[in-house]
Amino acid sequence: MEGESKKTARSDLDEAALYFHKHPRPGKLEIQATKPLGNQRDLALAYSPGVAAPCLEIRDDPATAADYTARANLVGVVTNGSAVLGLGNIGPLASKPVMEGKAVLFKKFAGIDVFDIEIDAPGIERMVETISALEPTFGGINLEDIKAPECFEVEEQLKARMKIPVFHDDQHGTAIIVAAAVLNGLEFAGKTISDIKIVTSGAGAAALACLNLLVSLGAKVENIWVTDRFGVAYKGRTDEMDRWKDPYVKDTEARTLADVISGADVFLGLSAAGVLKPELLQHMAPKPLILALANPNPEIMPEIARAARPDAMICTGRSDFPNQVNNVLCFPYIFRGALDCGASAINEEMKMAAVRAIAALAREEPSDVAARAYSGETPIFGPEFLIPSPFDPRLILRIAPAVAKAACDTGVATRPITDFAAYIDKLNRFVFRSGLVMKPVFSSAKASSAKRVIYADGEDERVLRAAQVVLEEGIAEPILIGRPHVIEVRLKRYGLRIKPGVDFGLINPEDDPRYRHYVDLLIELAGRRGVTTEAARTMVRTDNTVIAALALKRGDADAMVCGLEGRFERHLRNVTLIIGPRAGIKDHDLSTLSMLISQR
Repeated sequence: MEGESKKTARSDLDEAALYFHKHPRPGKLEIQATKPLGNQRDLALAYSPGVAAPCLEIRDDPATAADYTARANLVGVVTNGSAVLGLGNIGPLASKPVMEGKAVLFKKFAGIDVFDIEIDAPGIERMVETISALEPTFGGINLEDIKAPECFEVEEQLKARMKIPVFHDDQHGTAIIVAAAVLNGLEFAGKTISDIKIVTSGAGAAALACLNLLVSLGAKVENIWVTDRFGVAYKGRTDEMDRWKDPYVKDTEARTLADVISGADVFLGLSAAGVLKPELLQHMAPKPLILALANPNPEIMPEIARAARPDAMICTGRSDFPNQVNNVLCFPYIFRGALDCGASAINEEMKMAAVRAIAALAREEPSDVAARAYSGETPIFGPEFLIPSPFDPRLILRIAPAVAKAACDTGVATRPITDFAAYIDKLNRFVFRSGLVMKPVFSSAKASSAKRVIYADGEDERVLRAAQVVLEEGIAEPILIGRPHVIEVRLKRYGLRIKPGVDFGLINPEDDPRYRHYVDLLIELAGRRGVTTEAARTMVRTDNTVIAALALKRGDADAMVCGLEGRFERHLRNVTLIIGPRAGIKDHDLSTLSMLISQR
């Protein structure tokens, strides 16, 4: 029965996927014009004769292609379909839905345009010739789903021939996320990367790229043991050996994973389901990091690993477990940074910058947008949260500038970014569409001498997160209205480090020394409008908007924010009752601002 249920669920998913790809129009991509084409003059500018002008400019100075064409924001996702994840060698045409999906991720997460290129080129030479000939079209090349060991050779030759970034995401995307998880896992375990023992199961493109990057970050080759389906990579072995595995070959009598797992601090699995047996975990070092990344079923299921080693930190490639190693955490943002500075390559320093940016972000408080991707309590840095959520909008704000700066520092940026503050502002406007409108508001707030802002809905998650941001950015001094014990519990739940009474002021509606003063003030202001003494006492105990307005009127705050819940009219009535409009402003002059923000 269970098998039938799984088969039915799989069939339902397949049917849904087929419908999704077919309707309302086939595929997942389209091309849209960025310039108007509404009249004869537009046509003359977009095409003949006007198009000759930018053509001649580019002929005389090829760098101006970034000014006059889409090339600087255009990536080619290229495959021959020889190693499509979970499907194997299905060929170029059958791999097209995967490449279209990759294109969608580039656009969604980083605003990068993509042409997916599926080529009938099974051999290395033909692949290299075909892809290198595309250099005038693209600002970068993302190689995808090309089998090992050909993928190593193809990327190596293309990097030598092309003056644009060439990045094999199956190798380096996985390696960057793995490296970030390793850095954070080691920090939590109190270990240093130069001292740890690493054991792998799997020696394909992704596994070797992971090891190479970890070595760049300080891991020692002598502490790394590689195993695959033929066992340990030992000196003298001939089965499936190549020059890319050679650095990790050991002169040893060990032949199996079980022979080398003892004392391992990190297990890196990029192989097959069930390879890592529970009993092997008993021989690993204290607080081991287990990266079981085989898909769809990992080398060991997390619940089995945790039962065998409760002190283990566990990462998988699956979205239904914590610590998902997902390449979308990095590849859109690495290309964003590389394209924006006109990088001629993605070098080791740029990859290491991405690793450190991702690792650091996991140690920050989760943003409200990222928090909504989880149910229940917001994860806090630790064994269950070593890498950020793929939906954290801060990824682009951390990774792209770090990558661009590394490109500038290492001399591969052809258009170096000179003002990183302005660049980050630009990225902020991509992530938060209201940024263009709100930036002058924030700037004015920072420049203001009166900065005490009281938040009526102080127990709300959005307010708690906002309070942390305004403190970090130096925008304001927050004062929250809410019950202290509720606020403290929620700060802990949401992983926020601010403390009431230390980082922000607090008004407790249930017990505050200013209560009598607020009641007296409310009676003074509204007694003639029918607010009795008893009603005033009730309002000051139960209506946070009233409390905030009274604090503002009394001079305990300089500005207020209210109305996250409830009807606008009620909040406005209470604010008007207590504070009233400024001289010369009539009630009907008060209004709100609503914004409809387009994609462009």
